Amino acid sequence: MNNILIRPRRLRLTTGIRQLVRETSLEVSNFVYPLFIVPGSNVRNEIATMPGIFHLSPDMAVKEAAEAYGLGIPAVLVFGIPEYKDAEGSSAWDKDSPVQKAMRMIKAALPDIVVIGDVCLCEYTSHGHCGLLDGSDVDNDSTLELLAKVALSHAEAGADMVAPSDMMDGRILAIRNKLDHNGHKNVSIMSYAVKYASAYYGPFRDAAQSAPQFGDRQGYQMDPANSREAMREVELDIAEGADIIMVKPALAYLDITRQVRDNFDCPVAVYNVSGEYSMVKAAAAQGWIEEKRMVMENLISMKRAGADIIITYHAMDAARWLQEK
Repeated sequence: MNNILIRPRRLRLTTGIRQLVRETSLEVSNFVYPLFIVPGSNVRNEIATMPGIFHLSPDMAVKEAAEAYGLGIPAVLVFGIPEYKDAEGSSAWDKDSPVQKAMRMIKAALPDIVVIGDVCLCEYTSHGHCGLLDGSDVDNDSTLELLAKVALSHAEAGADMVAPSDMMDGRILAIRNKLDHNGHKNVSIMSYAVKYASAYYGPFRDAAQSAPQFGDRQGYQMDPANSREAMREVELDIAEGADIIMVKPALAYLDITRQVRDNFDCPVAVYNVSGEYSMVKAAAAQGWIEEKRMVMENLISMKRAGADIIITYHAMDAARWLQEK
């Protein structure tokens, strides 16, 4: 009779032993840091619903990107608030808009940082939806050319990668063709392939001033109840030319990230979105949680689920905490 007591706790006794047997590693090189660009100069205004995150003019965005890069964060994801909005969202591809200015300035100052341009129209349209309207509906097919124009403007401003977040059918192919036919075949595409219609986006809509003026986005973003549909979206976007696949939000959809990781052999990103960030910050401000422990636990869960890349507003703090090890 085997009377040996099995003791898994032996491998948990000390910090050194736990590090030796740790299954999942979180690295600063996994992080992408989002930036919110606004018109003007010398602007650095904290966003009320996202403590520690700022609206930045292009010159201040360079400084923020430099700080992130100095901490080892390899990439920034650039969003913008334009000087003007219209029904088409034409400021989204205006080469003189704050986003394009910031991209040029960041790449000039930090040539090795990866600049990713968020491609969507919601921040730029007067109605706040992610595409052209046909009455009260978003017209998928007429929107594709506009999204492709936005992506091209980002590539011409120096972006290394574009990230379409609109959830229009066929936009990866339209963007890939536009980039390739205009001399930007090496600009990669990180697709928001699996983007759910989520309540976790609330603070972002304040930060990006992108709330729809009527209705909602459930007609083009995914139903939170669905997972098989997510696999189809990923399959389609890879077939159209996506280089990286994203799942958004992260925490409530770790099961989806795991399914993507298990079913597709491509880099997988997750977006640790504004609501996830702001809930942690609000609870920490009340003293209800240990912020550092919760943030790091959340981020390691995303890696454990299969993410290679984590887009997170916690990136700067997490980078500093990882350096403390």
